Amino acid sequence: MKEGIHPEYREVVFLDQQTGNNYIIRSTVQTRETIELDGKTYPLFKCDVTAESHPFYTGAQTRVVETGRVEKFRARFARTAGTIKK
Repeated sequence: MKEGIHPEYREVVFLDQQTGNNYIIRSTVQTRETIELDGKTYPLFKCDVTAESHPFYTGAQTRVVETGRVEKFRARFARTAGTIKK
């Protein structure tokens, strides 16, 4: 490999801002902030969404879809609830 053309590959802490979970992963991401964990200083990258907080992985997305279906059913049923078939 050529010297001086590759970015620095080091351990970086990825912080999920919604859940507060930390992940130490090797990365080339450039950061300005640092954090101290277990007596060692790491570069810090703040993430808005990770697998811990994304609705697809947590199951919250399917609940929204299900509640929409239930509400549609109730709206349809409410129109015919007062009528009696002969």
